Amino acid sequence: MHIWDSPEFDAHEQVCLFSDERTGLKAIVAIHSTALGTAAGGTRFKPYASNGEAADDALRLSRAMSYKSALAGLPVGGGKAVLVGDPSRLKSRDFLHAYGAFIDRLGGIFSTGEDVGMGMADIDVVSEVTRFVGGTSAGTGDPSIHTAVGVMHGLEAVVAHRFGRADFSGLRFAVQGLGAVGMGVAERLHAAGAELVVADIRPDAVDLAVARFGAEAVAAEDIHRACVDILCPCALGGSVTEEAVDEIRAAAVAGAANNQLASPAAGERLAARGILFAPDYVMNAGGIISGITGGGARRGRGGAAFPPLDESLAVIRQRLLDIFSRAEAEDRTPELIAQHLACELIGRSPQRDSQG
Repeated sequence: MHIWDSPEFDAHEQVCLFSDERTGLKAIVAIHSTALGTAAGGTRFKPYASNGEAADDALRLSRAMSYKSALAGLPVGGGKAVLVGDPSRLKSRDFLHAYGAFIDRLGGIFSTGEDVGMGMADIDVVSEVTRFVGGTSAGTGDPSIHTAVGVMHGLEAVVAHRFGRADFSGLRFAVQGLGAVGMGVAERLHAAGAELVVADIRPDAVDLAVARFGAEAVAAEDIHRACVDILCPCALGGSVTEEAVDEIRAAAVAGAANNQLASPAAGERLAARGILFAPDYVMNAGGIISGITGGGARRGRGGAAFPPLDESLAVIRQRLLDIFSRAEAEDRTPELIAQHLACELIGRSPQRDSQG
């Protein structure tokens, strides 16, 4: 299939393919929009079932980065990089340097940072050969910390809109996935007085959350059925399927995972059941916010300075409140309103509008 025929292709401005035979590097860089500034987005490193699947992931994620940055009020565009292969087998200093050299060849139109399969230490190595990176140890530090902080701002908006409250005390949250971000969210919720139900495919992560936060542990395949106030997906995407929606007992779904909805129909089904959904690319914007803030020498289009990190993270709360209010007023789903708002900001027509 030609990349222009992909269902994920949304008038992307540029898609680059890089390879390096010596190190085994195969990279795809997708640049969706530079309407608000040069593109920014993380680098995902994972084995894919096919090259087409990898390309679709890059296209889909880069579009989400355009929306994420626009809705966060950042003067940057959206892009994403995908490295194809098994990180445990391929990743080396030479490999990361080869990748960094390709990023540098793009001349600053795209800047990157960590994502699945790429940690801050890896980005530090990439930064040895290119300055077009963010989220290094010399910058704002581990972006997962700021992602978790941003998710908490988002959860404040969810709690305020759905429950009319300004605090988390006594509310029950199901945290699905206890990676760096999920564990950070769980820690902050516990500190704020929330009760936790947790799940992860790694027993040691679950045991840690039980010991530290007094959390209730459930099987990963059952957590969406937990009797809680808010389901907080923080693992891989696609967990909110139409079938899963029928089993959700929470009043809201709001978490850090990318692409939580398996389909637009799943979002419509959530709305039909009266379950509030917080669009993931608004909730999890803290990572990209911290990454580009860490590249303080760069400025947005027209010389616009990046806002202070704390100020940018706090924008997530108000943006979600605005989305929820407009969704109610227009009788549309929050994810559709978020898409329309983002497209307005970057001067695009929405790719799909399943609600007319």
